[in-house]
Amino acid sequence: MGWLKKTITDFLRDESGMGVVEIILIIVVLIAMVLIFKEQITALVKNIWDSINKSAKKIY
Repeated sequence: MGWLKKTITDFLRDESGMGVVEIILIIVVLIAMVLIFKEQITALVKNIWDSINKSAKKIY
């Protein structure tokens, strides 16, 4: 578990590329989008899952 903490710490302290603020903003935007489109995402996943189940029943 120590290597995971070190890896995350090294990643957050690395100043090359994107900064921590940018990463946090991206995460906040993604969470907001999931909350806004929760019903549509749920319906899409349900439709995909139903399609997979129907295809699996045809095979077996």
